[in-house]
Amino acid sequence: MTAPDLSIIARPDRQVGIERWRRRSRLIRLLRILLPATIGVIIAALAAAVVWNTVNAEPEQQRDPNAPIRLVNPRFVGRDDKGRAFVLTAVSATRDPQEYQRVLLERPALVVDEEGPDPLRITAHQGVYDEGSRKLEVSGGVRLSGAQGAFETADSLFDTKTGEVVGSGPIQGSGPLGEITAKSYAVQGKGEQMVFKGGVHTRLDMK
Repeated sequence: MTAPDLSIIARPDRQVGIERWRRRSRLIRLLRILLPATIGVIIAALAAAVVWNTVNAEPEQQRDPNAPIRLVNPRFVGRDDKGRAFVLTAVSATRDPQEYQRVLLERPALVVDEEGPDPLRITAHQGVYDEGSRKLEVSGGVRLSGAQGAFETADSLFDTKTGEVVGSGPIQGSGPLGEITAKSYAVQGKGEQMVFKGGVHTRLDMK
């Protein structure tokens, strides 16, 4: 019995290995061409996008150095001469370009002595705070509320130094004794006294 020729058996396996190696070589050569080409296309696309955005970008508007300073949701805190703390907030605050110490307020809200026994709250549509005189003038839908009642008026002036509130316009509302209307008013002392003047009319509540 003769032994099989091993060279004949090994030849097909060797041929298969050669074919695999050739296919792998072709794939590597192809990848060596495709990968750099793909990278080049990506770089070119990025460069084109940068150029496009640069050419078509809207020119940045130059900020006017003289434009008034505007703050959103400002908050001012302080104390009056009686030691009562007050907090003034607003939707926005803008420096008056004609007078730097005047601050124009949109929908101001003032709270005086919030932690005390008789806090006073004042809200309005607009207001002006003068940092020089430390006075807050509000107008348009002014509403005052506190232990003395709730009142509505056209305008009001709060002096942050003395803590007093005065108004020369008509006022109406309800207090501990009933409904009150008058031509002018003032909140004096530490807020515990409210004085009405001019055409005062009251309707007492006898509960």
